[in-house]
Amino acid sequence: MHALRRARAHLLLGGAILAITATPALAQTAPAGPAAPGPAAPQAANDQSTGLSDIVITATKVETNLQKTPIAVSVLDPVMLTDRHVQSIIDLADGTVPSLRIATFEARQSALTVGIRGIVPFDQNQTARDTGVGVYLDGVYLGRSQGLNAALFDVERIEVLRGPQGTLFGRNTEGGAVSIVTKAPTGVWGGSATAGFGNEGAYDGQLHLNLPAFANIAVKLDGVIQHQGATTRDPLASAVGWNAYNRVGGRASARWTPSEGFTADFSYDKAKDENTPFFSQLVNYNPLNRPVGVVDTTTGRIIFPGAPAGSTTCISSTVSATTCIAPLPPLVKVHANRQDVADVGVPQQYSVDQTEGFSAKLSYKVAPELELRSITAWRRVSTNQWDNSGGPERVAFSPNGLFSRYSLSDLYQSQFSQEFQAVGSVPQFSYVAGLYYFTEQARESAATPSSNRWNVDGTGYTILSPTVTGPITSANQGWEYGSRFLQRASFAKARSYAVFGQFTYSPDWANDALHLTVGGRYTKDKRNGVLYLVSNIPTNYLFNYDQGRFDPLVTLAFDPAPGIDLYAKYSSGFRAGGANDRSSNFGAFGPESVKAYEIGAKTEFLDRKVRLNLAAYIMDRSGTQIDFDNVDTNQFLPGTTIPNPNFNLHTENTANAPGISKIRGFEADLTIRPVQNLTLGASYAYTYTNIPRTANPNPGPTFGVLTQVYVVYTPRNAASGFIDYDVPVGSGDTRLRFHLDANYADSQYSFQSESVKTEPSFVVNGRIALADIRIGNNGNAFTVSAWSRNLLNEQHIYRRSGANDVVLGDYANFNPPRTFGGEVSFKF
Repeated sequence: MHALRRARAHLLLGGAILAITATPALAQTAPAGPAAPGPAAPQAANDQSTGLSDIVITATKVETNLQKTPIAVSVLDPVMLTDRHVQSIIDLADGTVPSLRIATFEARQSALTVGIRGIVPFDQNQTARDTGVGVYLDGVYLGRSQGLNAALFDVERIEVLRGPQGTLFGRNTEGGAVSIVTKAPTGVWGGSATAGFGNEGAYDGQLHLNLPAFANIAVKLDGVIQHQGATTRDPLASAVGWNAYNRVGGRASARWTPSEGFTADFSYDKAKDENTPFFSQLVNYNPLNRPVGVVDTTTGRIIFPGAPAGSTTCISSTVSATTCIAPLPPLVKVHANRQDVADVGVPQQYSVDQTEGFSAKLSYKVAPELELRSITAWRRVSTNQWDNSGGPERVAFSPNGLFSRYSLSDLYQSQFSQEFQAVGSVPQFSYVAGLYYFTEQARESAATPSSNRWNVDGTGYTILSPTVTGPITSANQGWEYGSRFLQRASFAKARSYAVFGQFTYSPDWANDALHLTVGGRYTKDKRNGVLYLVSNIPTNYLFNYDQGRFDPLVTLAFDPAPGIDLYAKYSSGFRAGGANDRSSNFGAFGPESVKAYEIGAKTEFLDRKVRLNLAAYIMDRSGTQIDFDNVDTNQFLPGTTIPNPNFNLHTENTANAPGISKIRGFEADLTIRPVQNLTLGASYAYTYTNIPRTANPNPGPTFGVLTQVYVVYTPRNAASGFIDYDVPVGSGDTRLRFHLDANYADSQYSFQSESVKTEPSFVVNGRIALADIRIGNNGNAFTVSAWSRNLLNEQHIYRRSGANDVVLGDYANFNPPRTFGGEVSFKF
């Protein structure tokens, strides 16, 4: 800890020295952003009558034109986010960007799974493992998947970088990166306020305020509140229900420009996200057509149909003519459609995610050829998880038996990062070089008590006490703090060091039509941790990881004609190794890496009324991390009435797949503006994946068995499209705006070691707005709008498991139902 504090002090001192030495005695205010080397960024958006506007991105750490940047990038601007009513990144799970796949881990909104191009981890929300796609907030890496569902603040754009970003972004970006860029202070008085309401008791509000600059300091304040009631209601009156959320957050940012060429940006944000999981419901029963047992109320056993009272139980997980499956309780039904109300009431309270962070970004234009930058950031997240989404749908009935596994977890993480960059250009060359340091520590504990108990025949149930007296055991536990039987507890600490550089050569003799980019990044990762509690018993399972690697990049870009930009690229990326804290011994696994080969074309034609971008890629992935998970749903030891001490225990072991996992794909993005007021767009992604059969690492009869495994949440075909129609109203700036988008995805796997697939999806969103209604002559205006997400109320299963088919049936989670509402925005 003392060494960490010293390292932080040294890095902060370095940033302070940069700030001091970078401030010459000049009192002129610097421009809003530094000049960028490489392809020139547009100075202003083109008028609509001239065709499609330029799009500015910072995927290469400098501002460039999307069409001139040889990277496959999708960009979501504020208009697109508003049209789709995107309030947090989980709202992108409908497939707005076909290659970007976002889903809940388990059914929980408190931890999100983010993937791109078939790099989609199954279980990344642990103390000693990492993501495969990096999520960045204003250039700062967010180390945990917990807290990603917080409300979005005033977003300038979201860039989705497709393919490995191992050179400029580094570790854990083997599939790509999601970069969220917020709006900076302007120094000019103004802002906006929004208030809205909707069905399911929803309401939201936003306030974004720019204060006038004072002493060369511009300040901006942002506040957000979002609420939605449960879309699946809980019969238990005191419970919240499922798919509900309360989000609130604030952000303060300041930009100091004491002199020309120097800019210092500071920001602090804090947010709280209360949410409940999606409901897990039973979608079939007894799919193997086993004999269904009956309840012997005299003994409390389930016996073979027709057997005399007092017979031994026929319940067994071994399928045979003399064994049976438990009957469904009378209160539980199979539901093939999304449920509005659960069959059985269970305790369900909000999970609580809290995020907080501070960043300082300094930039100094030393000379026309050189700009120095420093990005210093500290962040933390805490998640108190309460997930009782399973109810009786995930455990077989047992007379007088327990049910409804309440999955509880408390995770606390903090991180610190420091990055130094040197950016610039000289004739024929542009460059980015830098140093990077990242450290984090995370602690987590988990418990899985049952919250309900059946009566003898399943016609009624009781809610257990959240607190218990006497010794806490697996058979005597509650869900309140102090009564939990902790299944596991772990602590892990990680440190990462990197040096990187990327250089682009644009020879004069090619008349700026040829660009060769060469780059590389060396990363040193160190991680250690301990699994210090298993089944409420102190343990000391240690884990240590210390590896370094180099990730190269080579890109050749050629512009054969105006409006046509071609490129070919080789790149690599990796996801660090780690340890699985759901295993019984903190089982370690190695890193995975990917080599990617990509060709692409970025084109504009018909007087810039048509934009078509294409990319095709081959990715070879080594050491694919595969999770084999199991939840023990047996209440009793086999053939006895002795309580099973591992009942409800979720165990998971991770193995590195042998050989090469193949990922192949093609992407297309088309935007058309045939007339001034109409814009049409479509995107398509084809993704093929194949992972070699992998030996099951779980102890037991399946240990070592070669198993076909799958990439989760990756449809073979995915597509999206939109229509925007904007009509002037009257002689002023008022416009009537129509938006409609549709998003399709094939069925896909949701568990790495299960062959069960989800359902195809087709989700439509819409919005109509009367925008920029002027109030007086001072620039004030307001907008009124009506919106709907999942306009057609389409339903599909996005997550499905057949793990309980032998003893019960499939359980599944459905997508959210239709939501709709209205908003009023005021701009001043």
